[in-house]
Amino acid sequence: MIWARTTALFCAIALAASFALARIHPFGDAGLFRTTGAEDPIMAGSSVPAEVRAILSAKCADCHSLETRLHFYGRMAPASWLMEHDINQGRKAMNLTHWSAYSPDQQQTLAAKIVQETRETKMPPAQYLLIHRDSLVTEGDLRTLAAWAHGSEGSSSGQANTPGSEGDPSRGAAIFEKRCVGCHALTANHEGPRLQGVYGRAVGSVADFAYSPALKKANLVWDQTTLDKWLTDPDAFIPGNEMDFLISKPQERQDLIAFLKQHSGK
Repeated sequence: MIWARTTALFCAIALAASFALARIHPFGDAGLFRTTGAEDPIMAGSSVPAEVRAILSAKCADCHSLETRLHFYGRMAPASWLMEHDINQGRKAMNLTHWSAYSPDQQQTLAAKIVQETRETKMPPAQYLLIHRDSLVTEGDLRTLAAWAHGSEGSSSGQANTPGSEGDPSRGAAIFEKRCVGCHALTANHEGPRLQGVYGRAVGSVADFAYSPALKKANLVWDQTTLDKWLTDPDAFIPGNEMDFLISKPQERQDLIAFLKQHSGK
């Protein structure tokens, strides 16, 4: 009897301490205990389709917005500390509550990144899905997100062959840094293959990168024409590929191609 009472007392003390320690924020205060609701809807004031918002709200908002749903374990340390760490990191990468504060270029890049990381099952994280199975992104969800990502810069139809002035590699470098580095680097593979030397290279030919079957079968070379068509609309140019990013402005395409050509020694 004494042992049972001692155990019960110990458990009660441990539980109380856990609740109290949850009010300490070693990784920063993520606002888990604040009142949330309709005052901070994700993507407020944007033209993002309702079905896309619904997916992002259900599958992404816990870590990538101010609308975190506080589950029971989030009220107890140290679980609350781990949650706050992930949430603060997630909001730094992308905060859906502040979507309208991002520039159109940033929005398009983030939309492509959402699809890329979701397709590669990097998001939602595996440890999150262990507890929240309803956050698994379905194939239907992915198709909806991909359609939105491709249209997030507006329609680019009819622009593929619109000539711009000669490309400027210095402007292209700025575009690359602003729009491409989320998935690409010049000298290392990331979500996309390394791009140093891409101009004049056969499509799908980087030996240590896992290309989609569509790119492996393309039998093309990246040059002025093919890169322009690819950046205008990847799906229309090579159907079935896994790139969810485009550049609708002809001059920006020319500048980016000039930058890539410069870094290919051409």
